[in-house]
Amino acid sequence: MADEGTGTGTGTVRVDAWIWSVRLTKTRSIAATACRAGHVKVNGERAKPAQPVRAGDEVRLFHAGRERIVVVKRPVSKRVGAPVAAECLIDNSPPPPTPVEAAVVGIRDRGAGRPTKRERRDIETLRGRPQGTF
Repeated sequence: MADEGTGTGTGTVRVDAWIWSVRLTKTRSIAATACRAGHVKVNGERAKPAQPVRAGDEVRLFHAGRERIVVVKRPVSKRVGAPVAAECLIDNSPPPPTPVEAAVVGIRDRGAGRPTKRERRDIETLRGRPQGTF
């Protein structure tokens, strides 16, 4: 028997509802928008919001600047708590970038013009590239 109040079952669930249910996005409309924009793939194929997902499907979601790769363990259609959500998926995502990697480097003030040779070298050093290689 399905869990009471969690909307779980053995069948299929809409991909946008599942993404929202397991807390990969804040709202279902954000999940649906991501699907329409092509940021969601199910088993390697672009997914529309109403595409069904079932246990064993791989869902790739590009959201908030990072890619999430998860495998559906249990389809749920209603939003569940974080501990239950963790049981509904297997997270194969790469680790999030460190704050240093995530920092935007090389943004210049509007009207500042081209960087000088010294500024360009400093930017390359911050990016971790050795000098003189491109």
